[in-house]
Amino acid sequence: MLVGESEGFVQCSCGRQHWGPHGAAGLLLTDPRRGVLLQHRAGWTHHGSTWALPGGAVLPGETPAEAATRETEEETTVAPEAVRVLSSSVEDHGTWRYTTVLAAVRHEVEPRIANTESTALHWVRPDEVETYELHRDFAAAWPALRRQLGRQLVLVVDAANVVGARPDGWWHDRAGATERLRDRLAVLAGRGVGATSVGLDHGVRWFWWPRIVLVTEGRARGVGALEDVEVVAAPGDGDDTVVETVARLRASGSRDHVVVATADRDLRGRVGELGSTLLGPAELWRILDRTAPVGQW
Repeated sequence: MLVGESEGFVQCSCGRQHWGPHGAAGLLLTDPRRGVLLQHRAGWTHHGSTWALPGGAVLPGETPAEAATRETEEETTVAPEAVRVLSSSVEDHGTWRYTTVLAAVRHEVEPRIANTESTALHWVRPDEVETYELHRDFAAAWPALRRQLGRQLVLVVDAANVVGARPDGWWHDRAGATERLRDRLAVLAGRGVGATSVGLDHGVRWFWWPRIVLVTEGRARGVGALEDVEVVAAPGDGDDTVVETVARLRASGSRDHVVVATADRDLRGRVGELGSTLLGPAELWRILDRTAPVGQW
């Protein structure tokens, strides 16, 4: 919690008081070896002497993910650069909202109590979380949060099929058109996407920052990767490489949400058999158009 513009309680339409005029956010941080990071709240805090997530009020102009990672650093010394944000879930009361931001450590971190809001920080195995005396709202949210714990959204894009779905002159420069698609996917990776927009059925309150894999072929094979967009160049048939990519992703992360963007009927059947969610090129272009920075594209 910070003293300043974000300080104070809101009298919510639900009948309770909540901290943060602009809402609040917490970070559900996962370490695959040690579990999830819980904070024991000091007795003087709101709902003190319970276990919950590091977090606090959202500042004006700040996104919930920015707030959650900033507050976590202030309370535990874990820097935003040390975590990878995966998804978020919103509890929206209309007059106030709380966002749980799910993230994974990029490398091993050692949280330390950094201010008076915490009396302890523990890594807790997911199957032991409910044995702790939890903050009532975290206790209510935990079952749904646990189902998405450690999972990521992986968007696999059939570049040739998606580029070909928009008649913008791509046939004059297939590689250039693929580079433009890649750049727009990089924007999407940074801004995120609603679960229902990509065909996931776990509710409108979920939002994901996807890992993106772009499969190229033919004249677009030389298109390079970006920090937020992996590029897999097909040595031959692009469809086979998409299937191989999905199979590899399934083997390495069986619980991840894998979404494949293509209109190819045969390919949709093949990746569907591997448990992928399907997204049409038109749907992907609509998402990209909504995500584009003002005045661009």
